[in-house]
Amino acid sequence: MIRTCLSIVLAAGEGTRMKSSRAKVLHKVAHRPLVLHAVDAAMAAGSTETVVVTGRDAESVISLLSSFDPSLRHVSQEQRLGTAHAALAARRVLEQGFDDVLILFGDTPLVRAETLKAARAEIVAGTAVCVVGFRTSKPQGYGRLILEGADLVAIREEKDASEAERRIDLCNGGVMALDGRLALKLLTRIGNENAKGEFYLTDVVAIAREEGLPVRMVTADEEDVLGVNTRLELARVESLWQARRREEMMLSGVTLVAPETVFFAADTVVEPDVVIEPNVVFGPGVVVRSGAVIHAFSHLEGASVGSKASVGPYARLRPGADLRAGAKVGNFVEIKSTTVGEGAKVSHLTYLGDASIGAETNIGAGTITCNYDGYNKYRTEIGARAFIGSNSALVAPLSIGDGAYIGSGSTVTEDVPAYALAIARTRQVVKDGRGREINERNAARKAAKT
Repeated sequence: MIRTCLSIVLAAGEGTRMKSSRAKVLHKVAHRPLVLHAVDAAMAAGSTETVVVTGRDAESVISLLSSFDPSLRHVSQEQRLGTAHAALAARRVLEQGFDDVLILFGDTPLVRAETLKAARAEIVAGTAVCVVGFRTSKPQGYGRLILEGADLVAIREEKDASEAERRIDLCNGGVMALDGRLALKLLTRIGNENAKGEFYLTDVVAIAREEGLPVRMVTADEEDVLGVNTRLELARVESLWQARRREEMMLSGVTLVAPETVFFAADTVVEPDVVIEPNVVFGPGVVVRSGAVIHAFSHLEGASVGSKASVGPYARLRPGADLRAGAKVGNFVEIKSTTVGEGAKVSHLTYLGDASIGAETNIGAGTITCNYDGYNKYRTEIGARAFIGSNSALVAPLSIGDGAYIGSGSTVTEDVPAYALAIARTRQVVKDGRGREINERNAARKAAKT
């Protein structure tokens, strides 16, 4: 029988230290909003129901959640009265009953599913409350976890800690798991008798101890529970996330020539035996199949790269770029909403937008599809084994058949049948001696000025 788990993601904070016009949890790491990293980790840890507590920019957060996964739920925290108050905003969901309850924060994008699973495992073993802690060489500012054997007896805030307790390097990471049968009872007992008049989630440890209930802790890496409060911390978390993903990629069989110069998005998929050269950036929605090579200084977003295809150097693949097996997109080429067929070559200095390129077709340097008239986009269809000469302008809508040839420098405005030759340029005119006349005239003008 599947063990049920409710994950409550706290995402209502103002985030004033970000100094931003939008909520903190909407800022991105690896092109994904912070809150979705937390949601994703909760779902990967086996959450059967996930609810996000919203506050600032609630409409934007709700819209984001809906597009990410329509099954996600949300509740509003109208007043910001502390972390326990935020968790209890999900009271109606809690009342439905769950085996486990996870509480985590929408500004901790590095939390791993394994960390959440470890906390859940403690609940399965009979613990009422499990706190995720971490060890650090710089514990200043964090609440300390006070242990007696395996039992967690208190979370002591630094201002309340003794000199000996301040030397403890085991700190509160904020993430918590609770026995679902006890969660609502424990949370509703939390009071606000403190200087700020707020309801603190950490008080649940003392309350559980008063009830004679077992309280435990599990440790995680410090970066797992690293929160984002400022732009500086956002940049640090981005760096840590990228380092983690690069390592995962290389261990999965991907070659990164200069790992520290490659940047991935949260949803980037790269299969084994792909080679990625230095200074490559992946935006959202990219899939790279086995055997492909992404050469240096390329940027990919919303693109699919087929097996043994070659991209770059200095290539840009925009959304809708679809390179089939063995296709080549070379230096200073931009592809948008275009399928490049198997073995087709677009080697250099070219723009292809809203097009379909057949297998084994060659696109010469400087070719462009003229796909936009200022109001509408139009498609260009090019068949298999066609040859498009350099510096051709293909004015859409346009169809060029299999095996057709386009003469270099042509501006093609009409369909070209299969295996036809199209030349669409003015005839060259040569005027003997005119070059000498121009040179002499220019020299005379120059002399007159001096």
